[in-house]
Amino acid sequence: MTEYGLGVGGARRVNTVRLWAGGLATAVVAALVILAGTLLAKGVLGASLLAPGESWRFGGAGMAAYAALAALGALAATGLLQLLLPNTPRPLHFFCWIVGLTVVVATVTPFTQGGPPAAAIATSLINLAAGTTILSLLSKVGSAARPGERRGGHAEPGGRPGN
Repeated sequence: MTEYGLGVGGARRVNTVRLWAGGLATAVVAALVILAGTLLAKGVLGASLLAPGESWRFGGAGMAAYAALAALGALAATGLLQLLLPNTPRPLHFFCWIVGLTVVVATVTPFTQGGPPAAAIATSLINLAAGTTILSLLSKVGSAARPGERRGGHAEPGGRPGN
């Protein structure tokens, strides 16, 4: 949609092309954060991750699955954002709370798996980096998908985007 303002039933319209283009770009960035974090943890620092031994070598199934999971998480978050933007008051606040708490869960979960502490720390930090990347990028994408609103959720006079 390219029009902004109120739609059917008072719901705000959202530029879905801009939203999903930003969501796809975020998915790519999140996957790259996982790849870079895994290479840094395993290759440079020599830290193990919570996975079978050789599955984390570059090009291994574990690394690809981990990166794909981050990308899918970014796409799921984009879907959540599409649901929240036109239908909830203060949608970016709800989005940040939901995704932020999900990042907390992803960050803490490695410590509940019973693996070595160094592996839990490395995996936790990589999850935190990917999660905060998704949160920060998609919160900006959500703002850009509704350019008739400025920070704080109040429409600019005449429905024009704020600075």
